[in-house]
Amino acid sequence: MWRVFLSFLLIFNCALSSANTMVPVATSGERVVKVEPHIRDEKLYIDADIEFELSQELRTAAEKGVPLYFTAEVELAQPRWYWFDKNVVKEQQTWRVVYNALTRQWRVGTGDLSLPESSMNDALAMLRHIRGWAVAYVADLDRDQEYQGRVRLRLDTSLLARPFQVDAINSSAWTLATPWKTFSFSVSVDEPQP
Repeated sequence: MWRVFLSFLLIFNCALSSANTMVPVATSGERVVKVEPHIRDEKLYIDADIEFELSQELRTAAEKGVPLYFTAEVELAQPRWYWFDKNVVKEQQTWRVVYNALTRQWRVGTGDLSLPESSMNDALAMLRHIRGWAVAYVADLDRDQEYQGRVRLRLDTSLLARPFQVDAINSSAWTLATPWKTFSFSVSVDEPQP
């Protein structure tokens, strides 16, 4: 009985560890190129450069006024040798990209704030170059402790209108997601100046 239980536990542990190390493969070149964490004003900020292209079907829908929602996600964990890693931060931010046919203007933004842009590429540039994304307070992080982080960007089809959600389920043209990009950093204690 114990042998069966231990065998099952060993198989489950191996499957779990291999599932955690698997990295999704981007099929059409979507990827997070660079992630730079930095501290300013007692907050941790993330800058990220992302490469992605919209499929022709997504471009056509956007040009007809269908709003597209992109969600960036960041996760920070503190490695622990005695147990699972401690999840410290799990944040996401969603941008809305929409074209207004009456004004012939693109708008991109988060929440109630949106900025006008002259073209689709200019609107997507804000998503391709995320700057100054505040994800945590420094007071919530331990000093001189290494943290492991990961970032990704995806097209959030759950925020689309219902008919387009059906299209997203049935068509691979409506799927856009980068694999997770890992990074590490630590918050150092500054030496007092004499």
